[in-house]
Amino acid sequence: MSDVPFSEPIPADAAGLKPGLQQRHLGMIALGGVIGAGLFVGSGVVIQSAGPATVVSFLITGLLVVLVMKMLGEMAVAMPTMGSFYRYAHIALGRRLGFLTGWMYWYFWVIVIALEAIAGAKLIQFWLPDLPTWIISLTLLVTMTLANLVSVRVFGETEFWLASIKVIAIIGFLAGGGLYVMGLWPVASDGFGNLVAHGGFLPNGILPVFTGAVTATGFYFGAELVTIAAAESDQPGKAIARATSSVITRVLFFYIGSILLIVAILPWNGPGVETPFVSALTRIGLPAAAQVMNAVILTAVLSALNSGVYASSRILFALTSMGDAPKGLARLDSRGVPVRAILLSTLFGYASIVISYVSPDVIFPFLINSYGTVAIFVYLLIALSHIRLSGTPGRLSQPSMWGMPALNKVGFAGMIIIVAAMGFIEEQRLPLIFGLVSVAAMLLASLVRDRVRESRRIESEKEA
Repeated sequence: MSDVPFSEPIPADAAGLKPGLQQRHLGMIALGGVIGAGLFVGSGVVIQSAGPATVVSFLITGLLVVLVMKMLGEMAVAMPTMGSFYRYAHIALGRRLGFLTGWMYWYFWVIVIALEAIAGAKLIQFWLPDLPTWIISLTLLVTMTLANLVSVRVFGETEFWLASIKVIAIIGFLAGGGLYVMGLWPVASDGFGNLVAHGGFLPNGILPVFTGAVTATGFYFGAELVTIAAAESDQPGKAIARATSSVITRVLFFYIGSILLIVAILPWNGPGVETPFVSALTRIGLPAAAQVMNAVILTAVLSALNSGVYASSRILFALTSMGDAPKGLARLDSRGVPVRAILLSTLFGYASIVISYVSPDVIFPFLINSYGTVAIFVYLLIALSHIRLSGTPGRLSQPSMWGMPALNKVGFAGMIIIVAAMGFIEEQRLPLIFGLVSVAAMLLASLVRDRVRESRRIESEKEA
């Protein structure tokens, strides 16, 4: 374990960053962070495999994410610090795994930047089919880069309104869908009959439920962002406590509730399940359902893009504080914005957009298939950090995690099972392999960094 004292936080202002996020910004970042494009689009893949039992798949994964967020929240309230879980990993697990945690998280978000810029372009082409994809992608990325370069307040305002649209859309869907299945909607419904009408609740057996849980893991990422952003607020401890205490409600209400309504409204094996929200809204009679959902999904994509620029730059900035990234990246402008960290992070995004056209069959598929697995590893290390810190006297002075000391180990074991299961699921095997290759490359970079430092130390001693 690191010898860095856990009681010594690094607030944003001490690092030179200027707190500019208000409680309403952080509240909406927490609410919107868990609602990604994966929920609106990717959930259809799980439904086609697991049927109505998709609800159980999302519940399993959701409970694991809740446990991880409770662990992270407890550490963050005890020490609200720049870099959040990256610094906790340094403290609990040592320099090597701390290095790995920070760079894996950076890698995850810079890939998200590229993917969301490309996805946003395809969504906009729904209305502007003749406009080239690459022009739209670059325009979206430049726009979000500029928003983050102005100030953290502009990032917060942008994310507040984008997340608000997502939250309002989900609440509207839950309200309309709920009235529909209860027979209180103008259009006649089958109630909850679709849950058992087409082969039962488990039409393909129990195995797809667990494979679906593995697939659904990536849909929840983003919930942890609030602990990074809280460092740039006036009351980081208060913001984190509020955000993590509401994570259960968000998971159950937004994810489990919406998936339950979809499998109740639509036959799981019927046409249109690959676009579940559009098909469900069409079934209940919403005019221009495709137009509405395209706009909502675009909002989710832009929110993820905005968050990606912010998260990647702040974790890169934090990496400099522990000597895991070049100190030059820590330079701030007069507004307290880490300009160099933002530009480097988005530069990788611009490069990935180019790669998606230059090497669509080799390099880009590797990036796509590796980033999700890397994110799972980050959650795994968050859980391990909490286990180590909670088992050390004086590290977590006011533990609030339920079922201690056993439940954090349950969360850690659950994430291990998710990773192990990927090796036995054909469509998940390649992402697992690519993710492991990416992790190995980062570990190698850490070893090289240590060798260079040691060589410099020896040389300086000789000169002295």
